Amino acid sequence: MLAAYERATAALAKAQNVLVLTGAGISAASDVPTFRDAQTGLWAKYRAEDLATPEAFARDPNLVWQWYQWRRQLVREAQPNAGHYALASLAQAKAVSLVTQNVDDLHQRGGSPDVIAVHGALFDNHCLNGHAYQAETDGLESPPECAQCGALVRPGVVWFGESLPEHALQRADSAVRMAELALVVGTSSLVWPAAGFAESAAARGIPVIEVNPQATPFSPQATYHVRGLAEQVLPALIGTALESPTT
Repeated sequence: MLAAYERATAALAKAQNVLVLTGAGISAASDVPTFRDAQTGLWAKYRAEDLATPEAFARDPNLVWQWYQWRRQLVREAQPNAGHYALASLAQAKAVSLVTQNVDDLHQRGGSPDVIAVHGALFDNHCLNGHAYQAETDGLESPPECAQCGALVRPGVVWFGESLPEHALQRADSAVRMAELALVVGTSSLVWPAAGFAESAAARGIPVIEVNPQATPFSPQATYHVRGLAEQVLPALIGTALESPTT
């Protein structure tokens, strides 16, 4: 295990263009519940999968909007953890493209400058016709109407049954093609098409480091496996790599 960790550190130290892929695991230490965690309080009787759909919003827009307002408040109270800050320090030393499945803003708040949020952003809003909505929505119990077209405004996240944003996909594909190394952190590798970015990186033959407490469906394709929590592994792994004379 130690030898594998040392080889992973050496590979990260050598690479100058790094692709980082993150999932919900990196935000767990910030007390951000994963999407499929059991709901609590007033939301205990609902499943997330039954609320995060276009059909649910069409059926009861106030209910879906209030659920997202609750989720936004949870994320507002959260703070970036050591894993987020470690990735920001990596971006200060190397060219880093960070592709995340997370809709929280903890990578940005932690200092990472180039974040590609393929599942959208929790604090963004746009109307059902796609117009961006910039006005303040904090405290609203029902979705406002778009000033341009009058359609209801919804959270700027990707719901079940929707395609990923084309511009985010293009940026992520470009990052995969340019990378000399991929760092896959805290993702179950079960959510597609986002899980395909790691597979595409491995298919290119570049080193791929998987940081996760347990094995995932992607693990057989990874070059190096570092078992552990992101907030514990990343500061040590990245810190050692940046101190290496080969950086």
